[in-house]
Amino acid sequence: MQDMYTFLVDFARAYGLKIIGAIVILIIGRIAAGLIKRAAVKILKKSKTDPAIISFVGSLVYTLIIVFTVIAALSKFGVETASFVAILGAAGFAIGFALQGSLASFASGVLLLVFRPIKIGDFVEIAGVAGTVKEIRLFNTVIATPDNVKIYVPNGKINGDIIKNYAGFDTRRIDLVFGIAYGSPIDKAHQILQKIASGDQRVLVDPACQIAVAELSDSSVNFVLRPWVKKEDYWAVRFDITEKVKKEFDSNGIEIPFPQTDVHLYKETAAN
Repeated sequence: MQDMYTFLVDFARAYGLKIIGAIVILIIGRIAAGLIKRAAVKILKKSKTDPAIISFVGSLVYTLIIVFTVIAALSKFGVETASFVAILGAAGFAIGFALQGSLASFASGVLLLVFRPIKIGDFVEIAGVAGTVKEIRLFNTVIATPDNVKIYVPNGKINGDIIKNYAGFDTRRIDLVFGIAYGSPIDKAHQILQKIASGDQRVLVDPACQIAVAELSDSSVNFVLRPWVKKEDYWAVRFDITEKVKKEFDSNGIEIPFPQTDVHLYKETAAN
């Protein structure tokens, strides 16, 4: 018992203050980590940052502070923190090398959430996939195709490819081509197209709708009709105008020709 008492006294003298110091460091570090995390989350929420980014940044800040706190506490016991940090660095490098594809997608996800080239609800074409953005995650983006197929696109492929965001601007131009027969009156067709475009309240006045003869093709005279609409009206206006043009052309006797080829036959007289 005397030896045990002596050991405990010597241990307390040698490590007592260090243990207390380490415990104090851990307590202060944990409190500081919580306070800084809450402050970071509060700032990000005020700036209307994406919730996924807020959660990620908050967890990252908290984890980093806790790691530094543990390293500082270990240093109170004489542990070589430089070697400890080097081991952590080597382990992190090995893990990063093994998961480089996933980490690239993760980094791309952070960039997507920060710079927001696409948003939930946008109709986009990314990495060869066209559809509506349903969810932007840290590692992948969820796309719903027009026929409602759910597709997961790795974020690394999105940032490394061209992004077409059809909902990026408030307005869009509809490009329509209508062909009429060479025997049909051009002026009448132009008037009909003008009447249909100006009669649709969804067609914007500015920019002005363009109507012109674009091409004299093999079987038809091709008109282009290019009205500007709000992005949410694009498909509805496109379908309605196409139907109205067909009905108006039919009722006014303007022919929409089928592709055709004229064959001329010549009779040759036999030589004497």
